[in-house]
Amino acid sequence: MSHRARSSLPRTAAAHAILLTYTVIALFPVFVIVINSMKSRRAIFAHPLQLPGRETFDLIGFQTVLQQGNFPLYFWNSLVVTVASLFLVLLFGAMAAFALSEYRFRGNTLMGLYLALGIMIPIRLGTVAILQMMVASHLVNTLFALILVYTAQGIPLAVFILSEFMKSVSDDLKNAGRIDGLSEYRIFFRLVLPLVRPAMATVAVFSMIPIWNDLWFPLILAPAEHVKTVTLGAQIFLGQFVTNWNAVLASLSLAILPVLVLYLIFSRQLIRGITAGAVK
Repeated sequence: MSHRARSSLPRTAAAHAILLTYTVIALFPVFVIVINSMKSRRAIFAHPLQLPGRETFDLIGFQTVLQQGNFPLYFWNSLVVTVASLFLVLLFGAMAAFALSEYRFRGNTLMGLYLALGIMIPIRLGTVAILQMMVASHLVNTLFALILVYTAQGIPLAVFILSEFMKSVSDDLKNAGRIDGLSEYRIFFRLVLPLVRPAMATVAVFSMIPIWNDLWFPLILAPAEHVKTVTLGAQIFLGQFVTNWNAVLASLSLAILPVLVLYLIFSRQLIRGITAGAVK
């Protein structure tokens, strides 16, 4: 084993240890929510960090969630919006990143800075204008309106991350493809995208959490019953004077499951994308 390979092993182990530590810290609030969703109301406030026992175990929150509201539909709406938005973010973000990193043209730097502004300026500042545009387009109370907003929200981050990874793709490989007669589209889909798969998984993970957990735009653009997302649907248990904490925690626990599934799908590529710079 070469000296360079041996020196990269401690860095890789350290990167994995740091990632594991942050994962445990991030999952602790999730653990607290899940264990309290299976306890009685009195036990939630009396012993919030204890595991449910024989006297405190209670599934009344899950029963309430299944009886009130249409949570299977809410979950389906959230899943459709999240998956469709991620697909469009990765597709258009990767295409824009490839164009910015591969071709040199007048205004290349300014275009990159313009797209990066989407990271620094929150999209919620344009809520009024977005609502007016959706009303004029007759897209209010549709899932398509949410997909458009979340796609626009996620593209700047995707371009910012993917453009740096695409610059590292070998020019000799792309030029060899051009010599063999491949079009720019085939070079992009067949040669470049497979090499930046870890970066795309990283973008997908960091983009899906804000989309799935968002309450603002579903409340503004799609508050109707048939297009409610799971986060908005959980608000029916929050009242001005009385809050059903068992049902709130149960609905949040159920909402976590699809996010964990998506995270497990992208986890290996996510770790490769995060630790890519640590093993060079």
